[in-house]
Amino acid sequence: MATPNCGDKIEPESCDHQQSSNHHNESCDASNEVNKTKENGSQQSSSENDSERKDEPSQAEGDAEKDKELSNEIDEAIDNLESKLMADLEEDDRKEEISANNNKTKRNQRSYRNRHVNNDEEREGIASDSDSVDELDNLVEQSETSTDDEIEPREDENDEMSDFEDEQKNKPEPPLIWRALPDLFKRERGLIRNPIHFCHKTIGNVSMVKRFKKYAELKSHEGCVNTLHFNPSGNLLASGSDDLKIILWDWARQQKILQYNSGHRANVFQAKFMPFSRNSTIVSCARDGQVRVAEISSVGNNVIPRKLAWHKGSAHKLALEPASPVIFLSCGEDGQVFSIDLRQEKPNKLVLVKEKERKLALYTIFIKPTDVNEFAVGGRDHFVRIYDRRKVSENNCEVVKKFCPQHLVGEEVKANITCLVYSHNGTELLASYNDDDIYLFDTSHSDEAPHIHRYVGHRNNATVKGVNFYGPNSEYVVSGSDCGNIFLWHKETERIVQFMEGDRGGVVNCLEPHPTNAVLATSGLDHDIKIWMPLAEQPTKLERLKRTMYSNHRERDEERRREPDGIDSTMLMLLMQHLQRRARRQAREAGGEINDDSDDSSTSESDDSDTSGEFPSGGGVQCPAS
Repeated sequence: MATPNCGDKIEPESCDHQQSSNHHNESCDASNEVNKTKENGSQQSSSENDSERKDEPSQAEGDAEKDKELSNEIDEAIDNLESKLMADLEEDDRKEEISANNNKTKRNQRSYRNRHVNNDEEREGIASDSDSVDELDNLVEQSETSTDDEIEPREDENDEMSDFEDEQKNKPEPPLIWRALPDLFKRERGLIRNPIHFCHKTIGNVSMVKRFKKYAELKSHEGCVNTLHFNPSGNLLASGSDDLKIILWDWARQQKILQYNSGHRANVFQAKFMPFSRNSTIVSCARDGQVRVAEISSVGNNVIPRKLAWHKGSAHKLALEPASPVIFLSCGEDGQVFSIDLRQEKPNKLVLVKEKERKLALYTIFIKPTDVNEFAVGGRDHFVRIYDRRKVSENNCEVVKKFCPQHLVGEEVKANITCLVYSHNGTELLASYNDDDIYLFDTSHSDEAPHIHRYVGHRNNATVKGVNFYGPNSEYVVSGSDCGNIFLWHKETERIVQFMEGDRGGVVNCLEPHPTNAVLATSGLDHDIKIWMPLAEQPTKLERLKRTMYSNHRERDEERRREPDGIDSTMLMLLMQHLQRRARRQAREAGGEINDDSDDSSTSESDDSDTSGEFPSGGGVQCPAS
């Protein structure tokens, strides 16, 4: 067999080998290119990482600059907004000043005209000859042409109402202690460390008070509601009424939680939660003179009321020790102040208040929040009396301090104190006077020092009217009125900042601020309770304020011109008790079986010794102070 030719057989193989070799070389070249690419990529990525590392500080600096620019823009926007608000306020003040000057000019012109020509007879008496009459007519015509064309019929009434309006406008506007945008911005940025401080500024700001609006009406009582009291946490509200019932409310949900019979025989004047009692202990006092306590059982809401003390006259107010769940004070129209300890069977007679050897009927009592040994009382005379329980006894009635408005000292006007209350820190004492105004005293001042502020506009005559502070730092004074309205004054400026219709029956007696929130509860002759909150979109317009203030002032003057009452409620009470004792004595002598209560009925230990028939079991109107 012939040997195959290398050119014939081997050539294809060499070609294949050459092709594979070429493919191998190409793959090697490709891998080398890939490796080079990877190396270049790694070098590029490392360079990019290095550049990124180099750019990180510059990027952080850029973010800081952006934050700084944003903060500057926000600050600039806030400054512009504040400037605009201040400009608007200045413009409003300028308009009010111009309006006040115009009103003053008009009043001067009217008084000039009224002084020279009141009627035809007076004009004839002033000028006897025709020349004088003609000259006077010319003056009158000039005065009439310079005044407005529209003049109400009763010009003297309008002048006096304008005086009230100008007096309020001349009082400075309360300062803004809270601004929405700046304070919210500071809170969100964490610049306000204490959130409670933020809440206090919000609640005490005048813009919130001016937006009070009725939130709810709580209806269940069948008589006048004389007392309201929030528990320390503020989620429950206790109310007492002439229907002799006490009700606990979940006021936010407008639901009645518990209702029980107080055990009193006449109008319930006050009901309060005892501190640190888990809302299970409620003390009350009433027109029948009794001081009672109700223990609320946690099982089945059973209520066990019992009598603690008994005044020989109506008992209007109770004073709680802020940190004690068992000790409180009571006062009555018999002039007696009791210190009551729930752990003891009998009350302690702390002091008998007298003025010139005569017992002084007491309408109000309050313990100083920062010193539980000091308490203040007020009643049927002009003086606020401050006592220290460490310095008084049944035989020693030493008064630490006495305060009274200077114009009332020695006056024959019967201005009684119907309610007094300490401020949140005890440095100030607020007192409301019957048929007079509300006065603020500085407790650090010396004995018989004058008042530091006076709040006018309301009327306190028909009932034993309450008064209170409003705001976390006692920034405002709130009171009801015989006209059925609620007045709120700024404490420092004495300016009326809110004026609301609080009672359709005509009298607002009780005002209770919420302990922590912007909530106010009020009641009066109506049989319901009204809850107020800052819900209005715009501040309340004080449209009827001028006429209401004038009407209250006029009625007060008319009342003072009347003859004083021949007998007061205290003397009437003592007379009733004397007649009842005499009737029982005569019945015993005749052989009748009538239970004889001892004269010192305040030491009664059980409800079995209650005097029947001394007061009607039904309700009635809260007894007046005069």
